Amino acid sequence: MESPPQSRQLTGIALKVASTLAFAAMATLVKLLSDRYPIGEIAFFRAFFALVPVLLWVAVLGTIGTVFRTNYLPQHLLRGAFGTGAMLCGFTALSLLPFADATAIGYAAPLMTVVLAVVFLGERVFIYRWSAVVVGLIGVLVILSDYVGPSAAAAGNGPGALIALAGAMFAALAMTMARALVRTDSAPTIVAYFSCFVAVAALFTLPFGWVMPTAADFALLALIGLFGGIGQVLVTSSFRFGDASTIAPFDYLSMIWAFLVSFFIFGTWPTTTVLAGAAIVVAAGLFVIYREHRLGIARQAKAEAQAPPPPLG
Repeated sequence: MESPPQSRQLTGIALKVASTLAFAAMATLVKLLSDRYPIGEIAFFRAFFALVPVLLWVAVLGTIGTVFRTNYLPQHLLRGAFGTGAMLCGFTALSLLPFADATAIGYAAPLMTVVLAVVFLGERVFIYRWSAVVVGLIGVLVILSDYVGPSAAAAGNGPGALIALAGAMFAALAMTMARALVRTDSAPTIVAYFSCFVAVAALFTLPFGWVMPTAADFALLALIGLFGGIGQVLVTSSFRFGDASTIAPFDYLSMIWAFLVSFFIFGTWPTTTVLAGAAIVVAAGLFVIYREHRLGIARQAKAEAQAPPPPLG
């Protein structure tokens, strides 16, 4: 299969970069509002209002009538449960930790996904990617050393760091389920079921202290969902225009946005330990993407070599 033309690749990259900005804006608003509203309430707004751009996107694609058609509802529900756990833990971590630190710990999710894909999907992983996963998880431990253990520099924030790690695990489980579902269902179907499940699940937190938002805060809570939904549409669309191995590395731009948001909005800057750990995790993640790219090239070359020759004449 030939690579997309350069113009399409650039479109895919632009969409991916825009998605990182949308998710950064969403996370910034989550942290700003987390001291005034319960995490469950914020999660509800995130999921409910995300349906607006998602369903508009589905309507543009012309699949609005079939978006909820699936033969794999239990798998969608399980993916929604994992995604709900990831969102609740991730938002809680944002409320407890410095913005950049919570973001850095969240980067453990793609590394964990490699392990889960082996266990649950039967994917084959060789020594190079295993080495990258181990190195990346060591980077996570470096970040956590600022919060957990006798020499922890950020006393009192240990629970927040562990919640962030739990969120990364839930996110990895959700990613693994999504990788299984893309074999049978479309991306719009997966995204729509996810948003609906989280919105319904978050409603069960209503008895636990929801607060009636002011008009201004209601608009900000709605923006959390809109930014989240727009980010999902952009990141899904980006892979329609470019190779995954070309698009995926730009996800790590979100670490740059996290540093900028931490400094200019929240007045914090990561410690040297967190910066070092984040650099290790990002490097390991990029290496995993590079190995996926190389293996993809090798599989394509093998398939072409085994293909029957075209008929003569």
